[in-house]
Amino acid sequence: MTSYPIGSATIEPYYMDACEQFEHLIGRLKHPDAQQMTHGEVEAVIHSEGMELLRRLTQGHLDQRSAQEPIREKVIGEDVLFRTHHRAGCERGLESRFGEVTVTRRGYGARGLESVFPLDAELNLPPDKYSHGLRQGLVDEVIRGSFDESVAHLKRSGGGQVSKRQSEELAVHLSQDFDAFYRQPLVRIDEDEGAAKLLVITADGKGIVMHPNGLRESTRKAMEQETRKQRTRLSPGEKSNRKRMATVVSVYEIDRYPRSPEQILEPEHKSEQKRPQPCHKRTWARVEEDLKAVIEQGFQEAMRRDPEQRLHWVVLTDGQEDLLRQVYAAAKRYKVEITVVQDFVHVLEYLWKAGHALYPEKPEMREQWVEDRAAAVLAGRASTVAAGLRRAATRKQLSQNERKPVDKAADYIENNQRRLQYDQALAHGLPIATGVIEGACRHLVKDRMDITGARWGLERAEAILKLRSLKISGDLADYLKFHFDQEHKRHYPGPPIPAIANEAA
Repeated sequence: MTSYPIGSATIEPYYMDACEQFEHLIGRLKHPDAQQMTHGEVEAVIHSEGMELLRRLTQGHLDQRSAQEPIREKVIGEDVLFRTHHRAGCERGLESRFGEVTVTRRGYGARGLESVFPLDAELNLPPDKYSHGLRQGLVDEVIRGSFDESVAHLKRSGGGQVSKRQSEELAVHLSQDFDAFYRQPLVRIDEDEGAAKLLVITADGKGIVMHPNGLRESTRKAMEQETRKQRTRLSPGEKSNRKRMATVVSVYEIDRYPRSPEQILEPEHKSEQKRPQPCHKRTWARVEEDLKAVIEQGFQEAMRRDPEQRLHWVVLTDGQEDLLRQVYAAAKRYKVEITVVQDFVHVLEYLWKAGHALYPEKPEMREQWVEDRAAAVLAGRASTVAAGLRRAATRKQLSQNERKPVDKAADYIENNQRRLQYDQALAHGLPIATGVIEGACRHLVKDRMDITGARWGLERAEAILKLRSLKISGDLADYLKFHFDQEHKRHYPGPPIPAIANEAA
C-alpha cells in the first residue's frame, strides 16, 4: 500500500473540518455511553458519522482544488472565442455519494458570452448536480429493483439523495453510450486458441407490460379496439394487448462437446469429457429496436469477435419463423456460413403433447413412446418420426380434434427437419438446447421488468435493459468508465485551455 505523508500545515486549510469530524467520531466511540452499545449499534454510529466524515473529506479536496486553481490571462470557450474577464468564488452544488458539497471555482467571461469554468472540465463535473459516484451507486440499485426501492435504499444508506423522477432520468442518461461502447474493437482470437471453439448466437423474445404510448402501433390499436367482458380483469381467452416484445440475444464461445443420443436421454450415460462452459459471453436485450435490428446486432457482435470467421458459427433458435427469416437474411448480408440448430427441448414438448393424445390413460406406455421418438429424432430420423406420428393417429382412429396435437407435432418436425439434424450436431459437438437464452430471458428481462404492477415507458424500459445487460455481461464497470469519458467529451468539447497564468495575487 502506498503511503501518503501528511503534514499538519497541509491539513489545516482544507481538511480541518474532516479532522474535527474524525475526532468527534472517536470521542463518541470512547464515551462511556458507547461502552454499553451492542456491536450493531456501534456499526450504526460509525456508518452515520462516517458518512459525514467522507462528505467533509470530499469537500476538503474540492476546496483544495479551488484554492490551487491558477489564474489564467484568457480562456477559450467551445465557441473558440477568448474570455479575458475572470471572477473568483463562483459556487455550484454537487450531490455526491456521501452528501451535498459545494464546488468553488473561477469563471471566465466576456461581454455577450457565456462564462467558462476550467475547473469544471478538470473535475469532469456533470451539468446537473448529481456526481458520477452517486450515479454509479444508483445504477447498482435500479438494475436490481424498482425505482421506488432504489431511492429508498439510497435514503437508508445516508449520503446523497435522488428523487424517483430524477433516478429514472439518470438511468436513461447513463445508458446512452451502450451502442458506442460495443462498437469498440476487440483483440482478435489467436488461431490456435480458437481452432476448436464454436461461436454461438442465440436469440429469443420476452414481452414487457408497457404504457399505451410505449406499445407498437398494431398492439396499441388492438388494445383500443378490444371489448372487455369484465372491467376489472381479463376473462379467459382475452388477449391483454399490453405487452411489447423485447428481443434478447446472447453471443458466446464454447468448446465442442461431442455426445451420443444415449448421453442426452439417459443420465447414467455420462460423457468422459467435462462439459465445457460458455466463455466471453455477452447477453443483451432491446425493446425499442425491432427483431431485425437486434439480430443484426448479434451478427455485428459475432463479426467483432471473429472477423476472419476462424470459428464455427452456430445459431441456436426455438424455431420462431420471423426469427429464422432474420437469421438467414443476416447471414446472407454478412456472407457468413452458419449452422442453425433448433432447440431439442421444443421438440420434446411437441412429442409429449402428442403422447398425451395417443396414450391419455397409459403414462408408462406414453413415456416409453416419447423416449423412443426422441431417440429417433436425435439419431437423425426426424422425417421418419413425423410420418410415424400421422400413422399412429390414424391407427388409433382419433377424431379430428383429438389428433390435433399429433398433427401439430408432425408438422413442426417435418417443417424444421433441416434444423433437426441432431446426429450431425452431436457428432460435431454442437449445442442443441437454448437454455442459455431462455435463462437470460428470465434473469435479464422477467426478474426486473415483471415486477408486480409495473408498466413501462419505452425509454425507461430500454435504459434498464441496457444497464442490466451490461451487468450480466460483466461489462458494467468498464462501461461506466467509458460513459464518463464520453460525458467529458460531450460537456467540455472546446479547445484546450491556454496554459497562460498570472502570478497569484
